[in-house]
Order: sequence, then C-alpha cells, then structure tokens
Amino acid sequence: MNRRTMLRSAGVGVVGLLAGCSGDGGDGSGGETGSDGWAGGTNVAMTDSLKFEPETLTVNVGDTVTWKTVDSVAHSVTAYEEKLPDGAAYFASGEFDSESAARQSYPDGSVGADETYSHTFETAGEFPYFCIPHESGMRGTIVVE
Repeated sequence: MNRRTMLRSAGVGVVGLLAGCSGDGGDGSGGETGSDGWAGGTNVAMTDSLKFEPETLTVNVGDTVTWKTVDSVAHSVTAYEEKLPDGAAYFASGEFDSESAARQSYPDGSVGADETYSHTFETAGEFPYFCIPHESGMRGTIVVE
C-alpha cells in the first residue's frame, strides 16, 4: 500500500468516526451544511462551484478537520505558508512540507471526487488556505481557538 492510498484510507476512517460521533447537541460552531449535506462539524466540502463550504470554520486546538470533494472537480487544500501562526505545522493535501513544493508538484496532492484530506490543528490562530488550480476564488480559513 503506497502512502497516498494509506492516507486516503485513514481519511475515510476519520470521516466514518466523525459521522458516528455526530449528534444534535452541537454548539453550532461547525458552519453551514454543504451541497450534499456533508459539511458541518469539523468537515469542509469542496464543490464544483469552486468553493469551500463553509468558507470559514472554527474549531478547537486538537481538532481534526476533514475536507472532501463532494462533486466531480478535483481540488487541493494548500496552506498559505507565510500566513500561518508562529510555530504552526504546515499543511497541504499530498502531505507536502511547503507551499512551494505543493504548487510545483500539483496535480500531485489533488483530492478527487469523494476523496478526503484531513489535518489536525495543534496551534491556536487563523489558518488561511486555498485550492491551487482555483486560487483566484477558492479560499478558506480555519480558526483554531
């Protein structure tokens, strides 16, 4: 099993775990529901309308956010490296260690239809990110409290 397959499998497992833990007693901080009902909680939908849904998501330190392409167009999740909080780990689908590596390697790291990418946020702050091929309009922010 190669690394990409392993990461996809782990992402699907996390999605299943999160779905099993969801309930009606949430605090409402998870954002809006995506086009197919997938977004919410700590999930972000990536859509054919070239949007992250929700565009801004607030989570707690230690939470894992999972992005899923809910339609047919492949996307990426790529942090703006220079805008990350001090001491925060860099994140990008494809597990690249820098923004330049993610940009240079695209389409490696793309998240295809029904695929997921997950990242655990261990540092408080605002984490702006974007989709490499749709950067002009497809941007989002994770706010970690």
